[in-house]
Amino acid sequence: MAGKRRVGLGHYIILIIIAVAVVVYLIPIYWIIITSLKSPSDIVTKVPKFLFRITWENYQKLMPMEVPLIFYVFLVEALIGILLVCLSLKKDVAIVQMLIPMGSILFALTNFYAFISTMNYNFLMLIVYAVAAYWLIRKTTATMTQASLIWGSLAAFSLVAVCAVLAGAGSKYFHQLLNSIVIGFGSTILAVGLGTFSAYAFSRFEILGKEDLLFFILSTRMLPPVVVVIPVYLMYSKLGLRDTHLGLILLYTTFNLSFAVWLMKGFIDEIPKEYEDAALVDGYTRFQSFFKVVFPQSVTGIAATAVFCLITAWNEFAFALVLTEVGGKAVTAPPSITSATGSGGVDWGMIAAKTFIFLLPVAVFTFLMRKHLLRGVTFGAVKR
Repeated sequence: MAGKRRVGLGHYIILIIIAVAVVVYLIPIYWIIITSLKSPSDIVTKVPKFLFRITWENYQKLMPMEVPLIFYVFLVEALIGILLVCLSLKKDVAIVQMLIPMGSILFALTNFYAFISTMNYNFLMLIVYAVAAYWLIRKTTATMTQASLIWGSLAAFSLVAVCAVLAGAGSKYFHQLLNSIVIGFGSTILAVGLGTFSAYAFSRFEILGKEDLLFFILSTRMLPPVVVVIPVYLMYSKLGLRDTHLGLILLYTTFNLSFAVWLMKGFIDEIPKEYEDAALVDGYTRFQSFFKVVFPQSVTGIAATAVFCLITAWNEFAFALVLTEVGGKAVTAPPSITSATGSGGVDWGMIAAKTFIFLLPVAVFTFLMRKHLLRGVTFGAVKR
């Protein structure tokens, strides 16, 4: 009885510690949300107000003077996509799968109309990305999860289109947020792609000086960014890469690549080599065996690696501040959030609104990858 009592007491203590940690973690997010919904007079009171009149003034400051009609169309598409993802999670997969062709055609037509009306090539690229995501999901995931991932991808691309519409209409912040999306996801795709191929080579082949090479790759993460920011600034100035999307994508890819290689090598090491040997005996090439055998089994690891790489690139501040110009074409959201000033000084309401909107894309991406992320983090826990 005493042993059971001790186990029960320890269990409750752990639950209390977890609850306290969750509350401490959520308090800043809660404070950001309520601050973004307060008027300036309610924000600067000496005693914080928990009962106040909700206002959308801080969010209206971020919007352009005139909001195009296509903005509401993309917003409705995003909401429908989120709703259908929720339905698919409740096992209503048949209905959701039947609506995929209709939703895909509607998304393509809406983006094509937006391209014709604005001549913004971002909308054409969204169609290309959506087709690539659709093909990748069909090839690498199980049938039961395809519907939720496809609709989740359409919802995410619709939200990106919302940012593109608002940026094209004259909103500086949504232009910067769009830059963050392009640079963050672009560097993540490159880092995870190159890291996966490199990790496969280190895992499957005998390479001269493998351990030294792996340590050298890892050592690039040991150097603080502030140490190399001045040399990188001078180099980028000479090469014409300052204040460009390509420059920041290459830089973030370089810093994330070492993390991706080490993390993916651990995942690929856990995949039995016998599967590939069987594929090679059946006549597959090494490249085909990788995509037919290794890649589908490493999707969970790729998803986990992508989440961590995206969060690193998304929150990066030092390089984004130094390597871009004020009002430049490649300015990302983090530097702009800290520079929000109003007629009376720092506009805390606008900063809170910018911060909350800045949290949403990564939160949506992590939500879509949550199942793969959980499997990826625990992958290899049970040894074969």
